[in-house]
Amino acid sequence: MLLAIDIGNTNVTLGTFENEILSLTARLSTSTDKTANEYAVTIKNVLKLHGKDTADIEDCIISSVVPSVAQSIGKAVTILCGVVPLHVGPGIKTGLNIKIDNPSQLGADLVAGAVGAITEYNTPCIIIDMGTASTIFVVDGEGAFIGGVIAAGVKLTLKALTENTAQLPAIDIKAPKSVIGTNTADCMRSGLIFGASSMIDGIIDKIAYELGEMPTVVATGGLSKEVIKYCNHDIIYNENLLLDGLKEIYDRNK
Repeated sequence: MLLAIDIGNTNVTLGTFENEILSLTARLSTSTDKTANEYAVTIKNVLKLHGKDTADIEDCIISSVVPSVAQSIGKAVTILCGVVPLHVGPGIKTGLNIKIDNPSQLGADLVAGAVGAITEYNTPCIIIDMGTASTIFVVDGEGAFIGGVIAAGVKLTLKALTENTAQLPAIDIKAPKSVIGTNTADCMRSGLIFGASSMIDGIIDKIAYELGEMPTVVATGGLSKEVIKYCNHDIIYNENLLLDGLKEIYDRNK
């Protein structure tokens, strides 16, 4: 069994692959305060909850945007399973041609997402990942990663609104009944959901214009499913895109 782990700023996503099939996905909260032993206990309990035995884990691959947590979770996996995880980073074979100013700056999560998209969909392709930040990146028709867009995520925008204004309340993130809100909470929801969907539509149009053709558009990440429902473009939702990319990278290296 292969354990694939994607470490984001907010969540840690676990996936197990058995006979090439993704058999489990689970999420943990990202915490820079947890020790390797604490992560080991948490991972073991989550896997046990879903009927998985850590003794069956034969190998592990990790992508991360939080280096300290990657280090702790890597040690946790070694404690649990006796294997040293493969970390996505410099020197790893990805099959991805990275054509940006400084390829070493490209986050491991973006690498995994791009590899997953290239493996499963036609290029050129736009990959949208809506997490703490909203990232919109582009793979051209030849399968090269050529750059993209980074914007504040929906939750980050809401946090900025509530923490920097005196009268805007904390709200749940969901679409209101109409774009024109009739109360403060719905006005905020409209700005968050319809604002994000309009941004995505506009950026897709501008990217398509620069490419000279309409690309395949794929979305992943916690809030994407809620937001892309209100986009005008056809967008494929793939919750496990990064895990699929990690599996492909693992196969290329092992």
